[in-house]
Amino acid sequence: MYKRRDIIDFQMIKGSVSMMLLGLLGTSDMYGYQMIQEITKRSNGTFEFKEGSLYPVLHELEKQQLIESYWENTALKRKRKYYHITKKGRIKFKEKLKDWQSVMRSVGDVIESLKLEDKK
Repeated sequence: MYKRRDIIDFQMIKGSVSMMLLGLLGTSDMYGYQMIQEITKRSNGTFEFKEGSLYPVLHELEKQQLIESYWENTALKRKRKYYHITKKGRIKFKEKLKDWQSVMRSVGDVIESLKLEDKK
């Protein structure tokens, strides 16, 4: 699903993938490969999703009515499936963002307190 020079435990980001996708689609409508490229760019190469792991998440978000999809013709007259965040998806993203910020703040607090208690 992703790769990085330093190994990151997949369980640490597993629940964040849908949040990243919702946030990304909040910036503009995108097709799958475009999302993969954008996440790779925005994460400075930390996350390099494979299409096979991206689409099940997109389908689940669509099932939950957090995103919608539509087909559009490309310049080469091929059809490309685009995804669009719904109003419900925007609301869900804002909720998840608040939760994420709270968790990150709390994890940071714990880690900082442990650094201060470091005994040699």
